[in-house]
Amino acid sequence: MSETNVIRRLEAAGLPPQLSRFGEWADRHFKWVLVAPAGLLILALSIYPLIYSLVVSFINFDFQVPGHAFVGFKNFERVIADPVARWSLVLTAFLSFSSVAIEFILGFAVALTMMRSFPGRGLIMSILIVPLFISPVIVGQTFTLLLQRPFGPTNYVLSALLGNEVTISWLTESPYIYFSLILADVWQWTPFMFVILLAGLTAIPPNLYEAAELDGVGPWQVFWSITVPHLGPMILLAITFRLLDAIRLFDTIFIMTGGGPGTSTYTASYYLYTIGFTQFHLSQATAGSWLFLIFTALVVVFLVRRLLKAETN
Repeated sequence: MSETNVIRRLEAAGLPPQLSRFGEWADRHFKWVLVAPAGLLILALSIYPLIYSLVVSFINFDFQVPGHAFVGFKNFERVIADPVARWSLVLTAFLSFSSVAIEFILGFAVALTMMRSFPGRGLIMSILIVPLFISPVIVGQTFTLLLQRPFGPTNYVLSALLGNEVTISWLTESPYIYFSLILADVWQWTPFMFVILLAGLTAIPPNLYEAAELDGVGPWQVFWSITVPHLGPMILLAITFRLLDAIRLFDTIFIMTGGGPGTSTYTASYYLYTIGFTQFHLSQATAGSWLFLIFTALVVVFLVRRLLKAETN
């Protein structure tokens, strides 16, 4: 319908010229009118706080110091010079990559197993994905009860299996405390890897395996020549999503260790929480958040480029 016909129909309906012109404009920009409320909401709840946080990182926004003087890059310098901040970044990288690597291996193994049909397969799959629906806070509390000395059953079971008394302090001794955190994360998020990889495996055309079987190709050669190449983009996708979530680890740290003993289990998220909401150095916490955002963006760019390259190949 032409603009002239739209105007004539609006005027024929008895609308004043101003409403007719508005109706004409709304008809030409209908798609933008529909997305405008959502766009304004995003600006109000996301973009504005993001810009304001950038401003806060360059001023002295501290509840313990009056005024908001401009300090330039001092807040960033304090974060970089803080050994606890550097340790939290190293620990975040260690826990994230360790957890994701173990989750990928276990999830891949379970997905390969579940590709076969056997009695009770549906029930087992339903049980396997239950951890995904449990809150990380509940997971942290559960593993705290299991590992806590002297009432947790873990040491008792290990003592019975090994024949010697086991008195490990899983939540206070190093390196067992890191094993405990990784164990809790792996238990909850391995099903995520399993679900995505299983979807990728089911999408591989069965005729490829049938042709390989007719040609007498061995199982390992089939795995490396057919399964892995076709599953490559899905593997990168699963690792990317899981890694981006793992580097934000906070809930289980807060429940299981509280960042202790001392600052030994401070991840980047827990460090920023402590600086901002317990010590009230909001400018320093905001500057650290921006540095952490830049670090995360670099990881995302690297993974996305690898993902796009895998898809084009």
